Amino acid sequence: MNSIDLDNIHNVIVTGKSGAGKQPRIDVLAEEFHLEQLSTGDIFRHYLGIFNDYTYDGDLTQFWDKKQNRFVSDTIIAEEIGTDNNDVLLGLKAKYFVEQGLFGPDYIVNSLFESTFAEKKYTGQILDGYPRTLDQAKFLLSLTEEKNVTLDFIILVDNTDERIIQRTVQRRICPKCGKVYHLKYKPPKEGKCEKCDIDVIQRSDDKEEKIKSRLLEFKKKALPAIEYLQEQGIPLVKVPGHLEVFTDENVRKSVMDEIQKIAKK
Repeated sequence: MNSIDLDNIHNVIVTGKSGAGKQPRIDVLAEEFHLEQLSTGDIFRHYLGIFNDYTYDGDLTQFWDKKQNRFVSDTIIAEEIGTDNNDVLLGLKAKYFVEQGLFGPDYIVNSLFESTFAEKKYTGQILDGYPRTLDQAKFLLSLTEEKNVTLDFIILVDNTDERIIQRTVQRRICPKCGKVYHLKYKPPKEGKCEKCDIDVIQRSDDKEEKIKSRLLEFKKKALPAIEYLQEQGIPLVKVPGHLEVFTDENVRKSVMDEIQKIAKK
C-alpha cells in the first residue's frame, strides 16, 4: 500500500453505506485538507428538483425498459411528458432511481459526475458517493489518468445496518441550503435550519424500506468497487461511523488518527 503526503492532498474518496455517518467525516477532511465536497447525491437531487418543478405526475416506471435494463429513448419520454428539455429529462431519470431506492445506472452517473468534476478542474475534491460500482471505479481511474490528477486515499466509514436504519430515519435536511440535522444527535432548533430559518424536512429516500434497499445495493455493487481501487494501489482507511461520545473533536481525532497510519514519515 502506498503512503500519502498529508501536505499534498488532491482528491479523496469517501465511501460507506448510506447513513453510515459520512458527512461529519467529510467535514473533517474539508477542514484539514482544504477540500471541497463533490456529492453525486446532491447532483441527483439538483436535477430531481428541476423535474419536480416541471410538475409531471405520471407513472415513471413506464419509461424503464426492463428487458433492455435502461430507459426508453429520450424522444419517447419527451413526447409523453411534453418537453425535450435535457435538465428535465435528467431529473425524471434521477427521480425514478430515488423512488426505487436504487443507484443510478453507470452511464448516467458517470456523465453527471464527469461534467461536475471538470468544472472543479479535477482536483481539490472529496468524492462523496462516487464511485459506487466497479464500472464507475474503472471510469474514474481512467479519467484521472487521462487528466493526470491524483486519487490520494479512500475513507471507508464503517457502521452496522441496524444502527444505520435507526439513525437515518431520524435524519432531517434543510430544503434550501442542504444542511443535515439529526433529531437525536444534532437536532434542529424548533425544527428549523439555523442558517435559513425554514422548516427542515425528511428526504423521500430516508424511509426505512428505501434505506434497506440502498444497504443491499452497497454490498452488491460498492464493495467490489472499493476492492478494485485498493488493488490498483489506492490506500484505504477505515474509520468508525459510530462513536460512544459524539463530539466534533472525537470525530476529527477518529479520522485523523487512522489517516496518520498511512502518512509518509
